[in-house]
Amino acid sequence: MPNLELPSSLVSVQWLADALANKPSELIVLDASWHMPAAQRDGEAEWRQVRIRGSRFFDFDRRICDRDATLPHMMPDASVFTSEMQRLGIDKDSVVVIYDSLGIQTSPRAWWMLKSMGLEQCAVLDGGLPAWQAAGFDIDIEEPSEKPFNGNFTANFHASMFCDWREVLLATSSENTRILDARSADRFYGRAPEPRAGLRSGHMPGALSLPFDRLIVDGHMRPAQELQAALQSLLHKDVHRLIATCGSGVTSCVIAFAAYLVGYRDISVYDGSWSEWGAGDKLPVTCAPAN
Repeated sequence: MPNLELPSSLVSVQWLADALANKPSELIVLDASWHMPAAQRDGEAEWRQVRIRGSRFFDFDRRICDRDATLPHMMPDASVFTSEMQRLGIDKDSVVVIYDSLGIQTSPRAWWMLKSMGLEQCAVLDGGLPAWQAAGFDIDIEEPSEKPFNGNFTANFHASMFCDWREVLLATSSENTRILDARSADRFYGRAPEPRAGLRSGHMPGALSLPFDRLIVDGHMRPAQELQAALQSLLHKDVHRLIATCGSGVTSCVIAFAAYLVGYRDISVYDGSWSEWGAGDKLPVTCAPAN
């Protein structure tokens, strides 16, 4: 068992600074920044320029993904995930803290991936890199070493934490499962075009809109009572399972993370999300409000 214990799945910059000051060998910090192509920003390139000292880059878009998939950043199998985590120096007893350059936006995706592969001691840094810099804590601007690490982590995939279009299709008519969509309300209701070419506008029948940014304020997760209220307003007492979806399986993890923080456990992320559902005309789409 590690000597360092996370207080929560969400940790403050002060907690991380104190933990790093003690230099525990089991603590690993990961930068999981990613940006939509239209932003013309490269998360890894920015990490190389400015990062939390000692952090390593978790590339779920180009490396830690199914590289044969036609959809963006799909989950890799356990073998690929194991080799990539070992390359990052993650051990079976590592304590991992994940951040991103936008506060909290893409780090929950990496957190969800790690949890789904069996790493229990992992947390998201509240406020991310902006909060770390605002607090005046150490950053690194030197070129990072290219030398791979050698961890001993072995992935054990919990398949129920992700789902495919077949499960989502069943959920569209289920009384016990709720689909929550993290895209903007304009995209959800078809009032704005999808940023990815060739996708239909609208949403899955029966889904409800919960834009991920409603769960965040100034780059930090909202207090637990506010997260609870936001979720309870959409999940009636007969709902036992939550499916989170978005454009490509990234910000859906903000919903999943928020739900986890306030005690929900039967949560699944639709990995293909709208990049899969909105393509072609095989799956049902609506722009109408839910009943």
